[in-house]
Amino acid sequence: MSSNKHSPEWSPSSWQAKVAEQQPLYPDQEKVQDVLGRLGRLPPLVTSWEVEKLKADIAQAQRGEAFLLQGGDCAENFEDCQSDLIAVKLKILLQMSVVLLHGLKMPIIRVGRMAGQYAKPRSADTETRDGVTLPSYRGDLVNRMGFTPEDRTPDPELMIKGYSLSALTLNFVRALVDGGFADLHHPEYWDLDFLGHSPQKAEYQRIVSSISDSLDFLETISRRPIHQSSHATFFASHEGLHLPYEQAQTRYLEHRKRWYNLSTHMPWIGMRTATMDGAHVELFRGIANPIGVKVGPGMTAEWLHDLISVLNPDNEPGRLVLIHRFGASRIKDQLPEMIRAVQATGSPVLWVCDPMHGNTETVASGVKTRRFENILSELQSAFAIHQDAGSHLGGVHFELTGENVTECTGGARGLADGDLARAYKSQVDPRLNYEQALEMAMLIAGCRQVLGA
Repeated sequence: MSSNKHSPEWSPSSWQAKVAEQQPLYPDQEKVQDVLGRLGRLPPLVTSWEVEKLKADIAQAQRGEAFLLQGGDCAENFEDCQSDLIAVKLKILLQMSVVLLHGLKMPIIRVGRMAGQYAKPRSADTETRDGVTLPSYRGDLVNRMGFTPEDRTPDPELMIKGYSLSALTLNFVRALVDGGFADLHHPEYWDLDFLGHSPQKAEYQRIVSSISDSLDFLETISRRPIHQSSHATFFASHEGLHLPYEQAQTRYLEHRKRWYNLSTHMPWIGMRTATMDGAHVELFRGIANPIGVKVGPGMTAEWLHDLISVLNPDNEPGRLVLIHRFGASRIKDQLPEMIRAVQATGSPVLWVCDPMHGNTETVASGVKTRRFENILSELQSAFAIHQDAGSHLGGVHFELTGENVTECTGGARGLADGDLARAYKSQVDPRLNYEQALEMAMLIAGCRQVLGA
């Protein structure tokens, strides 16, 4: 209850008195207010019970008793709200969690970058092509990809569409999970079309068989089914970038005496918007959700210390998730200082490694990619650095897809720069494909076992 207790002046709109970075400039403010009013009357997308369950799970991971797996698209597109595409995202996260469960011997917290990841930050407010300057594309929640004045003019009605598609996505995921899609007794439900020729097929099937045999044994001697083996809890997350949209779904719940952002279970603040006197920190400090904060190059120990003191002044367990993203070449120099800064606060945090964003590069053809070996190198360094510092790395954060794309190079199949054009589908950042993601999960489990973490 930190934010309400120590900052009575906070309200869901108090961020409006602060500098708000990365916000769209809508030409028709009257229409914006009409849309926000409608959004505010719509049912919440998630419940406080789900949010509190995630917070309790994160607190467990902070104690080293669980591990968080967060993954999904860099930015969702409205047109990708399709049953098959949602199912394959869920499948790869489930498969990765099975591998991690087997290797780490602890519960896995599954958090998707989905059902609301429709806004994206930009380095510039405008884009120029052939002498024509238009507003930058800020994600489907704000405007459209096409390079015309009509496409690029921020449209507030897109917030309603984003809410609706988020609701449809969450509804389908819940239906799959509640209907037995995540049943460990039937992992064949999760198979993707190209599992048959995956280099990881044999190892994955060995893991599945081992878990299946263990379940059979336990259920035989206990003479009752194990509930956790047939039902997987799944949470949603997105960057809480678009402040009016997030405010519209922020509700005061009388029975809990707290404010919740009910557009998602765990919103996070990106590096571009984590300024201490900024609007995003102001909005986030007043909500009861668990909050993610990206930590990367340019963040100082003092800055991180101040963020913790504002976002979690009462040191509430399960409240803060610090997602570090330095890059393979920088992590050894910069992460230790961040760990020491957090340890000095005495605040419980969950450290999570995002090995994707710091390892983005552009190849000769002008296409962005990430190299599997650099992603793995940053992860290995992260585990070792935390162990040496007496800290604990309790999760990973990936941009990935269940599709057979060719956006990141390397991995067991040895994708090279020349393969990128074959199936490069991302409109934003490159993602691990199914095989690379599953291989990464196996390597994470092995890395933790080697370190004894």
